[in-house]
Amino acid sequence: MFPLKLPKRISFTASVDWFYRHYFANAGLRSVLTNLGDGTTIHCWVPKSPKSYKPTLLLLHGFGANAMWQYGEHLRHFTTRFNVYVPDLLFFGHSCSSRLERTESFQAESIIRLMKSHGVGKMSVVGISYGGFVAYNVAVQCPEMVERVALCCAGVCLEEKDMEEGLFRVSDLDEAASILLPQTPEKLKELMRYSFFKPAHGLPSFFLADFIHVMCTDYVEEKRDLIRAILTERKLSNLPKISQPTLVIWGQEDQIFPVELGYRLKSHVGKGAELVVIKNAGHAVNLEKPKEFAKHLKSFLCDSHSTPPSPPTWKDHFHFTSTKCINS
Repeated sequence: MFPLKLPKRISFTASVDWFYRHYFANAGLRSVLTNLGDGTTIHCWVPKSPKSYKPTLLLLHGFGANAMWQYGEHLRHFTTRFNVYVPDLLFFGHSCSSRLERTESFQAESIIRLMKSHGVGKMSVVGISYGGFVAYNVAVQCPEMVERVALCCAGVCLEEKDMEEGLFRVSDLDEAASILLPQTPEKLKELMRYSFFKPAHGLPSFFLADFIHVMCTDYVEEKRDLIRAILTERKLSNLPKISQPTLVIWGQEDQIFPVELGYRLKSHVGKGAELVVIKNAGHAVNLEKPKEFAKHLKSFLCDSHSTPPSPPTWKDHFHFTSTKCINS
């Protein structure tokens, strides 16, 4: 459990992170580190008091700050309906591993072990960008555990040849890594131009440098390896299909994973997939169009639980006890 202390140094980024910690705690979640016993430790926000009558929802983040920053705007939509779990993927936030694997398959394996350690048997999974790669692998590895999958701007169906054939705005993996893992204010500005349809302008360099210092300096080499592992020898023909109902959400102006990959993903999954393309939004559609993003997620996730769950009443207990006595 991480204490909710104010940051010691004057930092806007650290202050926002502190605010998110308070927000997640007030939403009924607690911060937990789970040691998986193989050199792998995962930090996760978990329900303080999981309710057996609620379904489970797992939220997986992409590259960027940490899980709180990507789901802070959306958490309130789901905590009343679901037992919500929000982990930091390996080498983000407080999650790390001494193992050498860097694939999304290993990330998924670790997440499955995490959820089982918390007693979760069934769940729906949401993955944003890189988190979508992991979510897809969770559904592949443990289909009996995953009920529904929502993938946001996740280029799961990309191929290694796409880089050579010019599908992406960057020319190679090193350039992609330098943008996705910004170490200077100029690179962070470039990432924002790629990520947002309407990026913020006029942000002072000291603000950007502060964000990089707090959020972008840990596990840089490990994250570069994660990026390389995504694309290396990747072929669509080798990608297993998932059978769960799947929602694919994409920003129409995505410059990191072009919307063509959204159509490709829908086609690959087949009749069980629905594609929603949000206009005037880029790769960070969850941040740029939060209301539309949440609306589509709620519609998809709550359809399978159309009646809002409610706790058992004394009548339910009386009925159960009476039936048990009659049948015994």
